Amino acid sequence: MSFSSDVKEELEKIVPESRHCQLAELAALIYFGCKIDLSGPKESEKVGTGEGEYISICPENLFVARKYFTLLKKTFIINNAVKVLQAVKILDETGYLHELSEQVSPLLLKNSCCRRAFLRGVFLCIGSMSDPKKGYHLEFVCEHEPQALQIRQVVSGFEIEAKIVRRKKYYVVYLKEGAGIVDLLNVTGAHISLMQLESLRVEKEVRNSINRKVNCEAANITKTVYAASKQIEDILFLQKNYGLSNLPDNLRQMAEVRLEHPENSLKELGTYLNPPVGKSGVNHRLRKLSDMAEKIRG
Repeated sequence: MSFSSDVKEELEKIVPESRHCQLAELAALIYFGCKIDLSGPKESEKVGTGEGEYISICPENLFVARKYFTLLKKTFIINNAVKVLQAVKILDETGYLHELSEQVSPLLLKNSCCRRAFLRGVFLCIGSMSDPKKGYHLEFVCEHEPQALQIRQVVSGFEIEAKIVRRKKYYVVYLKEGAGIVDLLNVTGAHISLMQLESLRVEKEVRNSINRKVNCEAANITKTVYAASKQIEDILFLQKNYGLSNLPDNLRQMAEVRLEHPENSLKELGTYLNPPVGKSGVNHRLRKLSDMAEKIRG
């Protein structure tokens, strides 16, 4: 399964203890994950006691279906066979019949625990997450703008930054920062998935840090090798066209040490001089030798 499916499987098993939280999550499932038909009965699907009594509430995916029926049993103490009057009560208490709007009633989201349950239900219905090994991206795909605005508002209430973008006919609420996604998983209660994500984040950061250091060291080595090659080239030119014996003692000694130790660093070269000198002293003498070579070439 994908990482996103793992998160949903974990969220599906979390059942709130308080009825108000159960209603908040159930409302999210009904608004975002169920098809609701308030039309008259079909010949093959007549329910209730009257010809005009027909309500169909159908969860649209397996995670939503299992959570929906679990919450029905917990919240309304009914089995999977939902009769018309029971369906009306469900829609009434979740706010659907009151406003018939595109947003869950704010009355169901007054408490922080209820808002957490709401986000859990929303993710089960319309949430998805990319593979964290490839990148960080979590999103909710909404059919209507008011839905996206409500989700962003609830997410922002937990001090998590979320943005909205229009994608064809949909409104997408998304998070792209790893830290924000971790915080959202924590808010919804997906702690196992959170630990897996954090482990992958740490692994990726360590790998990136090592790569940066390796690249930096490789660049420094390349730079050092190039500089040493240029210094040796200049000293050999002076040896052929000027004579090392004609150089001042400090420069002659520096030239001989550089030729004897072509792979050593400036700091190491300084220890071979008599008396020893520091890195800056070695660099100064080598620059003088290179300047002399350039003048003769000129």
